[in-house]
Amino acid sequence: MRRRLTALATLVLGAAVFGAAAPATAAAPPHAVAHSSTTLPTLVSTATAAEACTPGNAVYSPEAPSALARLDAEQANRLATGEGVVVAIVDSGVDASNPHLAGTVIGGIDLVGDGERADGLTDTTGHGTAIAGQIAAQPVAGSGVVGLAPGAKLLSVRVFRSTDKQDIDKGFGPSSQRLADGIHWAADNGADIINVSMSQTSDSAVLRAAVEHAAAVGALVVASAGNRESDADAEDAARYPAAYEQALGVSAADPRGLATDSSIHGPQVDVTAPGSDVLTAFPGGGDCVFAPDAPASSFATGYASAAAALVAEAHPEDPPAGWAYRLAATALRADADNRDDVNGWGFIQPTAAIELLPDQTTRGPASPFFDTVESAARPPAAAVSPDHGASPFLLTRDAALLTAIGGASLLGVLGILIVLRRRTEDPVVDQAEVEREGGLLNRADPHAEATRIS
Repeated sequence: MRRRLTALATLVLGAAVFGAAAPATAAAPPHAVAHSSTTLPTLVSTATAAEACTPGNAVYSPEAPSALARLDAEQANRLATGEGVVVAIVDSGVDASNPHLAGTVIGGIDLVGDGERADGLTDTTGHGTAIAGQIAAQPVAGSGVVGLAPGAKLLSVRVFRSTDKQDIDKGFGPSSQRLADGIHWAADNGADIINVSMSQTSDSAVLRAAVEHAAAVGALVVASAGNRESDADAEDAARYPAAYEQALGVSAADPRGLATDSSIHGPQVDVTAPGSDVLTAFPGGGDCVFAPDAPASSFATGYASAAAALVAEAHPEDPPAGWAYRLAATALRADADNRDDVNGWGFIQPTAAIELLPDQTTRGPASPFFDTVESAARPPAAAVSPDHGASPFLLTRDAALLTAIGGASLLGVLGILIVLRRRTEDPVVDQAEVEREGGLLNRADPHAEATRIS
């Protein structure tokens, strides 16, 4: 992570001289990307419905985000705050004018080309700003909002304007190519964690390559597993980029810590995180509650990215796969050795992830540190090799033969013990008596002298 500080320095300098972005072509994208929610989550007032959640109207909520208690943020922040870690938000942009984000957003880029700021610090929907607040919001007088990783720095990578039809028709909606370009740019400009609160149903060569490139240069992509709200009839299946091996796929959990049918289930789900009733920053200043009714994986992804930033600070020597592994291995679940397509490996536990000392007995997903297949903590796998050639009658015969041999051996031992006892009782043995007794066990050697036992 430290090795990319040069890239960050260049970025901060470059942001001042970018100028206006060249308009992007309005051609239809090759692959449509479904935002975690086609209609962005409803904004609910934290003060009064007439005032809060209105751009430019700074209304603050004195309550702390409920998710922080469920994530044991206070204890986790005693160990790490995300200091020295850079999180890129590949989204609708970030409005850095919100006081919660003052000094936190260190740069960015606009890849939409709709005439907004070239540095990506514009957000016409509020979605990217909300994610930014979840991750690294700073304390503001009168507000209880604070991020899970308040020491982290943010990059705004603006890849779409909105999911409205008119913006999509103009070429300003999400697309595979622009999303891939955003991940690539973030990875090459100092990001350690790349938050992607978007998903799509189709695999994409360019998107896959971008995620692989990010991992190769030391960045972890944390991505949404998908929302049912965007498509009520959507089948549970893989969503991308969450389903790629190098990404950490996140599903939304309700207040009980369990995923619901609001999220898409499938092999892309690695962990769950809080995704409902999310109190965070809003464009233009102020606070707002997102996803008040149904959990949304967009915001679960934001908290998972923040948790990854904490782990990255505590373990800078780990590869990105190591940060993802710590979160998955320590996640709260019913069966320590198994994941499922609903909850993945379970509900993230940032403190436990930071404190984990992995070894061969660590239970959970495959470890990037050790070979845990033969973990002593796991029950041994039963190896069944059916033999179709042996007759049950032959097996019975062999068993009977072994029993007979064993019985004869036992009788032999008993006979020897009896002879020894008799010799102990009769020190002098009469040869004639021996010959008279006969028998295999009692027959004396004609050339041996009589044995006397005193």
